[in-house]
Amino acid sequence: MFEPAGENPLFIEAIAQFNHGDYYTCHDTLEAIWNDAWQSDRAFYQGILQIAVGLYHLRNQNWHGATILLGEGTSRLPAYLPEYQSIDVETLLTESLQILRTVQLSGKEGIVDVLKQLDQGNLPTPQLYKIPNSDND
Repeated sequence: MFEPAGENPLFIEAIAQFNHGDYYTCHDTLEAIWNDAWQSDRAFYQGILQIAVGLYHLRNQNWHGATILLGEGTSRLPAYLPEYQSIDVETLLTESLQILRTVQLSGKEGIVDVLKQLDQGNLPTPQLYKIPNSDND
């Protein structure tokens, strides 16, 4: 089994990949962690992984993939609020749900406008924020 996420070099790498928008690589890294994770941690990693894949689909203008994966990912994280494994889950969930709602309301024909909003900073891009000295691990 892996050590706590805050000390796991693979998770630190996955955080950097996610925050740099390298969602496909982040998916691979998180999948490696998820495969060996404690049962109680699996939904946490899977939720982040699915949000990463949803953002990957969004960047590739795949409306259906984005809505499904963002929805699946965000549905797994409420059990880990407000923070878990030194990650600010509340902010991740809030930002991801905002994108999900925007994508759903835009419809397939509006996905390019959603991407413009992201690129212009009018819609926050979800990030994995580390919380120092978290006790909720």
